[in-house]
Amino acid sequence: MLLYGASLIYGFTGTVSFAGVAAAAKTGSVGLVFGLVFLLAGLCFKVSAVPFHMWTPDVYEGAPTPVTAFFASAPKVAALAVFTRTALTAFPGIVSQWQQIIVFVAIASMVLGSFAAIGQKNIKRLMAYSSIGHMGFALVGLAAGTVEGAQGVLVYIAIYVAMTLGSFAIILAMKRNGQALEQISDFAGLSRTNPLLAFFFAMLLFSLAGIPPLAGFFAKFYVFVAAIKAGLFTLAVIGVLASVVGAFYYLTIIKVMYFDEPLEKLDPMRLELRTVLAVAGIFNIFFFVYPGPLVSVASSAAKSLF
Repeated sequence: MLLYGASLIYGFTGTVSFAGVAAAAKTGSVGLVFGLVFLLAGLCFKVSAVPFHMWTPDVYEGAPTPVTAFFASAPKVAALAVFTRTALTAFPGIVSQWQQIIVFVAIASMVLGSFAAIGQKNIKRLMAYSSIGHMGFALVGLAAGTVEGAQGVLVYIAIYVAMTLGSFAIILAMKRNGQALEQISDFAGLSRTNPLLAFFFAMLLFSLAGIPPLAGFFAKFYVFVAAIKAGLFTLAVIGVLASVVGAFYYLTIIKVMYFDEPLEKLDPMRLELRTVLAVAGIFNIFFFVYPGPLVSVASSAAKSLF
C-alpha cells in the first residue's frame, strides 16, 4: 500500500521531492488524493492505527518480550516522524483532504485502544491495545495541521517512548524461578513483595492514563490544546472521553498490585533493566519540574516543517 501510494503520487506529480510534490499538490488532482490515501494507509499500518491495527495484539503477545519492547517504541517514533514530515511538508496545500483521514484514524484508534484493552488478561496484549490508543492521541496533534500540532506530536512521542520503555523494563523483570510472567494476575500483591517496583509501575501506568502532574498528562495536554486551537473540538472531546475509559484498565493493574493477596517473590531484577526503569521513571515523575528543554526542541523541530 505504501509503495503503491508513493508510485501514484510520483505518477501524478512527476517528482519524488517533497517540495515538488507540494507544488504539484496545489492543483488538487484526484489521482494525487488516491495516492495520498494509499500512502497514509501504509503509514497507519506502521504505527498500528485503526483500521490497520489487527497485527499488533498477536505480534506483541507472541514475540519475545525484548522484541515486543522494541516494536512498541522504535518503529513508532520513526513512523510517526515520517507521517508528520510527509503530511506537513509534501501536502501542505491539501490539508483539508488528509485532515479528514487523520481525524477518522485518530478517533477510531483512541476508541478501540480504550475499549478493547478492558477485557485483556495478558499484559503484553494489553500494552498492544494501549499502544494503538496512544497512536490515536499522537495523531490528534497531526490532525490539527499546525505548528502547535506538530510540536504536540513530537512531545507526545518522546514521552510515550519513556513510558513504554519503563513499562517493558518491568514486564521483562517479571520472572519467578526463571519463568517469564505475562498474566496481569501475576502482579498480585507486588506492592508487598517488591514495593519499589510496584511504585514505579503505578507511576508509569498513571502517566499512560494521563493523570497530572505526570509526564503523560502533558503529552495529552499539548495535542488536545493544538486540536482545540485548530477548531477540532469534537476530536478533542472524544479524545478526553477515550482517555477516561483508558484509565480504567491501567487502574485495574494498580488495584491488582496493591489490593490483591501477594504471590511468591520475583527473581532479582537485572542491572540494565533497573537502569532503564530508573531513567524512565524519574523522567516521568519529574517532567513537570523542568519541561522546557523537550518542549523547546519540539517547537523548533515543528517550525522547521513549515
